[in-house]
Amino acid sequence: MGALAIDSLFVYGSLLDRAMRIRILGRDPSIHEAVLPGYERRWARYFYIVAKPDSQVIGAVISALGGDDFERLDRYEDAPTLYTRAVVEVADSAAGARRCWVYLPTRALID
Repeated sequence: MGALAIDSLFVYGSLLDRAMRIRILGRDPSIHEAVLPGYERRWARYFYIVAKPDSQVIGAVISALGGDDFERLDRYEDAPTLYTRAVVEVADSAAGARRCWVYLPTRALID
């Protein structure tokens, strides 16, 4: 997962928590508020998002992530079993519109 050269991740659940990000990544990465249009946040065992026109998810973008970071994040998100990574465009409070990764649920999470 992750052949595209995108170094940002939109987060909307447990990764909004600074202590959790530090625990997973081993550092305190740069983060900015962001909005993901066209999706809605839901809850099953964990938070997840689904496409829904006229909705939006408020979250944040973690910037300047590298391959090791994404390996750690994929393990934490149990990708590709519970989540899979996809590219979306968000409105970021620091950079405006930007493409970034997001974790979307698999059937295993929401069934």
